[in-house]
Amino acid sequence: MDCNDDQESNGESLRDHRCCVVADGAIIVGAGPSGLAVAACLKAKGVPCLVLERARCVASLWQLKTYDRLRLHLPRKFCELPFMPFPRGLPTYPTKKQFVSYLEAYAEAFGIRPEFDATVGSAEYDRGVWRVIAEGSEGERKEYVSRWLVVATGENAEAVAPRIEGMGEFKGSVVHTSMYKSGDVYRGKRILVVGCGNSGMEVCLDLFDHNARPSIVVRDTVHVLPREMLGISTFGLSMWLLKWFPIRAVDRLLLLLARLALGDTARLGLNRPWLGPLELKSLTGKTPVLDIGTLAKIRSGHIKVFPAIRRFTKNGAEFVDGRLEDFDAVVLATGYKSNVPAWLKEQGLFSENDGLPKRPFPNGWKGENGLYAVGFTKRGLLGASIDATRIANDIERIWKTQH
Repeated sequence: MDCNDDQESNGESLRDHRCCVVADGAIIVGAGPSGLAVAACLKAKGVPCLVLERARCVASLWQLKTYDRLRLHLPRKFCELPFMPFPRGLPTYPTKKQFVSYLEAYAEAFGIRPEFDATVGSAEYDRGVWRVIAEGSEGERKEYVSRWLVVATGENAEAVAPRIEGMGEFKGSVVHTSMYKSGDVYRGKRILVVGCGNSGMEVCLDLFDHNARPSIVVRDTVHVLPREMLGISTFGLSMWLLKWFPIRAVDRLLLLLARLALGDTARLGLNRPWLGPLELKSLTGKTPVLDIGTLAKIRSGHIKVFPAIRRFTKNGAEFVDGRLEDFDAVVLATGYKSNVPAWLKEQGLFSENDGLPKRPFPNGWKGENGLYAVGFTKRGLLGASIDATRIANDIERIWKTQH
């Protein structure tokens, strides 16, 4: 394989690039948990790999774009990456700092040393190889060439910040949760949190704990479940029950237990979808909220619930039910999206609409011509670990025939 072959085949001369690197094994784009898992699985099989990461650290989403009080929402045993358990003595739900330390130790243990500050601008399959163009912060460009390309940028690559009518007129601050660190700077202020997923609910609780006055926008239906049921994690209970009962039967039991523990959430402005939480997750990827105390603050009136926003005003917002309310700041807990369509030039594995694999789990990990996807299962770190193992096994099989 030669970097100089077909220099004009991508519509630009490789002389435009400062350097060309031929990867002996696979190229992995992304050094988050998913990318690290694939790299470790490949290394365990003796297959080399090159990891490209746009930030200057591993797990950049966790390190740079999450709030301080964040913990793993699932017990640590469901969040371990292949070959390496969490250290003994950690709590059931490790903190952000503890999880980042685990990921850094994981990279060190497997000798994973990503090329940092390498933002991939394009990747294209060209005459038997993948050609990946990445740019550094100083504008320098490199081309990387490999037989295999693993897309590990994940579902949460770019923040989603919707434009709502009148937002430009609002005189308070508007930040996405990717920029939110702590409620400390909002003490005494009226804050509107837009979005009622796990992040939105937890940010509201954090704001309350820092003596702010939070409200939350609940535009759609949402399942809220206790983080633990019958003394064990709701997720763990669900996984155990699914071994014995169909998904709809498990959903009915979960909703019964949730009703006993939390009461009727519809009375609080949190209407449940008609599909059960597990079936909804399976079909759409929408994750139920695992309550850690926010619901009690909504019930006590310390956190107000509003429906969808009709428009922003200079001093606050008007809601679809006609209410007008003043706020000092807005936090957008509106989630993230994949950025794959912006740089990957292929039509088979990924959808152009949402940047996710076209085929649902467990069949969305492999495409054509040595292309793979990890971290897009909507099943968290457990799903990423499963796909990482599959990818490494598949690449190893081909690798052995060529070496």
